[in-house]
Amino acid sequence: MLVSLTILASILASANAGCDNACSGHGVCTLDGVCQCYDNWGMGLSHDSGDCSDRICPYEIAWVDTPDANGQRHKYQECAGRGICNRESGDCECFPGYEGKACQRAVCPNSCSGHGQCKYIQELPYQETPYDYFNNYYGAASSSADFLPQSAQEFGAYKGWDLEKSRGCMCDAEWGDVDCSKHLCPYGTDIMDHRLNYNAAQKYQSQYISFKFPGTSPTVALQNGNTFALTFKSRLNETFTTIPIVYKGATASSNAFYRELERDVKAALQSLPNNVVDGVSVVAGTIDAATNTFINVTFTGDNVQGRQNLLTVRTYKCGDGCTPQLTGLELVPGYDVVKEVASADFNSYECGRRGKCNYDTGICQCFAGYTGNACNTITALV
Repeated sequence: MLVSLTILASILASANAGCDNACSGHGVCTLDGVCQCYDNWGMGLSHDSGDCSDRICPYEIAWVDTPDANGQRHKYQECAGRGICNRESGDCECFPGYEGKACQRAVCPNSCSGHGQCKYIQELPYQETPYDYFNNYYGAASSSADFLPQSAQEFGAYKGWDLEKSRGCMCDAEWGDVDCSKHLCPYGTDIMDHRLNYNAAQKYQSQYISFKFPGTSPTVALQNGNTFALTFKSRLNETFTTIPIVYKGATASSNAFYRELERDVKAALQSLPNNVVDGVSVVAGTIDAATNTFINVTFTGDNVQGRQNLLTVRTYKCGDGCTPQLTGLELVPGYDVVKEVASADFNSYECGRRGKCNYDTGICQCFAGYTGNACNTITALV
């Protein structure tokens, strides 16, 4: 027995002696004298087992890499190809502009200058350009398949490979540029802009909102008394949501109810803070045999001249701890619509195109002969 134990000990000793540096304490020496490294240990750039003396850093989807034999790109790569692995600590030392344990995400420029939030690309909202796609949403019954469903009206349904890698700034109200460093100035019409026909009435932007309710007229009537709200976003990225608006109107003969609904919508919009909506006209009615209600909102005020962002309709139930509190409207999913039905022949320019914005203060420096917040008041004929 003693001889057998001695022989076994000699075999184990010779096996261990056959592995370089005894696998550095980070692996198991196999009988063929090759180290089987523990997880995240290896040697060199190729990560061969060797003596298991080097750390392996975290892997992430590569920002840029060469295609494989099948033409596939963005494979997993150490430090995502945007950092150098520290073989002693196992930490990625990221290049400027990248961060994360595997350098897997981009840094926002200037940390958004303290005036915005750093967001992943799929979290960024649709912007005004192209305008036809900003905040427009059509349901499945619409003939316009280009427009976005309500569920995607605020944020882009981005599915690209970098959806959790690329990031950008979502600026706070009154701040802009890619790093949110500039204080935005007021927008207004160019007071000297020429119209083609001064005898024709000036045109204002009109937005169309529709609600399609499930069931027939008796079922629709149950919606009376429920509340919804409208959200207005100004040209300075300010977002304002109205007080709860009581839905009124259910049948083709309920004209009196619709007139009251018109008054409520108008009052709610014109009651928003800072006089951001200083003038609107509202028309409401019914279509589709009393199962679909429409509301037309036309912006007529001086502060809302020209093209405006489309209104967002809040029809979900919002209870305790929510502002505003809403009982909500029961709608047919995907059939509610918000769109521009008439464009304005006013325009909307930074400082009315008659001044220069001071991005440090957000105040327009008007050219000679003009004054006002947006430089759209003439003080002298030049």
